[in-house]
Amino acid sequence: MASHTKRRIHEPGHKRKFLVIADETAECEQAIYFAAFRARNTGSSLAMLYVIEPVEFQHWSSVEAVHQQEQERKSAAVFRLYQRKLDQLGIEDLEVEQIVRSGKIEDEVIGLINEDEDVGFLVLGASTSQQGPGRLVNWLGTAAAGQFPVPYVVVPGALSKDDIEALC
Repeated sequence: MASHTKRRIHEPGHKRKFLVIADETAECEQAIYFAAFRARNTGSSLAMLYVIEPVEFQHWSSVEAVHQQEQERKSAAVFRLYQRKLDQLGIEDLEVEQIVRSGKIEDEVIGLINEDEDVGFLVLGASTSQQGPGRLVNWLGTAAAGQFPVPYVVVPGALSKDDIEALC
């Protein structure tokens, strides 16, 4: 993780992106609200990444193909849901990029950030569950913390939309 892509956010033709991992967790909504409000308030854009992780049991390629198709349909539904929520908040004029990648989520997050020189921040929501803040928050807090290629923001899962908008 040591080599980093140069960020070109302030160069002509480039625009900072706030990257959010789009999924069906409760804390994702807070992360998307935060990233959208910050992007709107700073003239940036929002990138939502949905990662299709491989199934554990892959003895038949047809099982993997069905899994891939189901997850692609699910990603479209997740993107529609969050776009509707942003529209309801009056953030419909925000430039939103929807990205679907397949692989291990940690690898895909790092890969996208290293490929897209306009990603300026990763925004994650922290779960309020007793099991902990979530897989990616744990990963960033331990293994990746000192080597991550861009700053990351962890939004507390207990914040309301109003709290988040007031912070942005």
